Amino acid sequence: MAPVVHIIDDDASLRGALDSLFRSTGLQTRQYESVAAFMETPPSTTAPGCLVLDVRLPGMSGLDFQQRLEELGVRLPAVLMTGHGDIPMTVRAMKAGAVDFLAKPFRDQEMLDAVAAALARDEARRAESSRIDALRTAFTTLSPRERQVMALVASGKMNKQVAGDLNLSEITVKIHRGAAMRKMGAKTLADLVRMAEALELTAGPSAPPK
Repeated sequence: MAPVVHIIDDDASLRGALDSLFRSTGLQTRQYESVAAFMETPPSTTAPGCLVLDVRLPGMSGLDFQQRLEELGVRLPAVLMTGHGDIPMTVRAMKAGAVDFLAKPFRDQEMLDAVAAALARDEARRAESSRIDALRTAFTTLSPRERQVMALVASGKMNKQVAGDLNLSEITVKIHRGAAMRKMGAKTLADLVRMAEALELTAGPSAPPK
């Protein structure tokens, strides 16, 4: 699915110019005159993309919107632009996770570079999300005991300690650990530990993480 650049600016001429710029590089675009217009038809969560939004907008400002993206359920990275920027505003935007903050007038290449960085960030987020989903699916195939052993081993405990905690023999713990590694697709113990960390397991759970 081709990435979509969502342009939010109340200046129709600038929206048109950005639309032409992005489409000239093969990107798809959608245009909005305000945050409210964007929220009326929110983008599909399956389509990769990013936001390019002006700081000063009618209604909710672009800066306020960017700071509330997660709260509003929008996970697209944002590139902000303004003709009236200052250092505090830039710092505020970057602390809130903006990919870039461009002062108008900007060069076409500056905008294209910023959008490329935003799309790369979204791609990385989606890849990580898919990886976590796959881990969660694999984790559901573990038996309750295998989940306990995985969590305890990942917490740094040796087989002997895990055996004592669960009142099992070391051989049984090794069998459960081996089964957990096989089902999770972990080639090494370090892999299993990293998977447990990604799933935010705590020692001794018997149910899948939320």
